Amino acid sequence: MCVKRSVIMENSSTTMAANEQQVYNTTTVAETKRPGWFVVPTSVLSKPRFVLKVAEVLLSFVAFILEEVVSNCTSCTPLYVFEFFSCTAFLFTTLLLVLLATTLHQKVGITCWPTLDLCYTLAIGVLFLIASVVFSADNGGSQLEGAAVVFGFLASFAFLVDAGIFVKTSGLPCRSGPRPAPDGPQHRAPEVEKLNANGTE
Repeated sequence: MCVKRSVIMENSSTTMAANEQQVYNTTTVAETKRPGWFVVPTSVLSKPRFVLKVAEVLLSFVAFILEEVVSNCTSCTPLYVFEFFSCTAFLFTTLLLVLLATTLHQKVGITCWPTLDLCYTLAIGVLFLIASVVFSADNGGSQLEGAAVVFGFLASFAFLVDAGIFVKTSGLPCRSGPRPAPDGPQHRAPEVEKLNANGTE
C-alpha cells in the first residue's frame, strides 16, 4: 500500500509539473507576440508629428487637385511650379509617413532617419511656401486658383511647424550624440610617460 501511494503521489507531482510547464509556455508565447505593423509612437516619429504629417499629406493633395482642375492660365509658369511642388510634397511625404509609421523604416537600411526627416520637411516647407507666394502673386484670379493658394500656404505652414516641433523636442540631429573620446597616439603618450616614470621610481 505504501508503495502504491508513493507511486500515485509521484505521478500526481509529475502531472502537476507538466501542467505548470504548459501554462508557463503558453503565457510566454502570448507575452512575446510580435507587435503589429503600425508602431507610432516610435523614436523617429511621435504622435503629434504623425498627425501633422497626415495633415501635410492631405493639404498637399488638395492643393494639387485644385491646381489640376484649373483649365486656363494667363501666366502658366507659376502654375507649373506650384504643381510640381504640391505633387512632390504629396508623394514624398506619403512615402516618408508610411516608412516612419510602420516597421518598414527598420528594414530599409537607413540609420539617419532623424536627419533625413528634418532636412526633407524643412526643405519642402520652404520651397512649397515660395511656390505658393509666387502663385498667389501671379495667377488668373479664379476661385480655384485662390483655393489652391490657400491650401498651399496651409500645407507649407504645416511642414514648417513640423520641423519646428522636431527641433524643439529632439534638437538638431547633427549635434546629437556624445563626442567620441580622443584615442590617438598623441593622447596616449602622456599616460605611457607617466607609467614609465612610476616604473623607474
